[in-house]
Amino acid sequence: MFQKLNNDRDSNKPSGLPGSRSRGFTLLETMVVIVVIMILAAVAVTSYQQHIVQAREAVLKQNLQTLNRVIQEYTLDKHQAPQALDDLKSAGYLHEIPLDPMTRQPNWDTEMEDTTNAADPQEPGIVRVHSASTGTAIDGTAYSTW
Repeated sequence: MFQKLNNDRDSNKPSGLPGSRSRGFTLLETMVVIVVIMILAAVAVTSYQQHIVQAREAVLKQNLQTLNRVIQEYTLDKHQAPQALDDLKSAGYLHEIPLDPMTRQPNWDTEMEDTTNAADPQEPGIVRVHSASTGTAIDGTAYSTW
């Protein structure tokens, strides 16, 4: 019985007094948790940014394939290469000129056909397009060479 009274007396002590047991976290424990959370957040942000770049590169490859395929179709149908990318839009081959995901604008570097191979040597047209970005891909190649 004496033990029970002693325990009841200890449980009635206000927290913060010497000899009482606090049920909260210490500053050190809190700091360790914050540091672990910050490390996990740094790893997550880096991984997220890497995935964003990979997704933009995939969209760039798809847009380049689409534009180059449409340029070939236009050239075969019209027996002349388009003079500008807007020709593809006005002829109904594209609804809109796709954006270059690296520059976020529809500005593509065009590669003109050789005048000796052109259907009309006076007006050589577009053979291919490349990205107008000056950036470098994850694999180390320049986007402008794609």
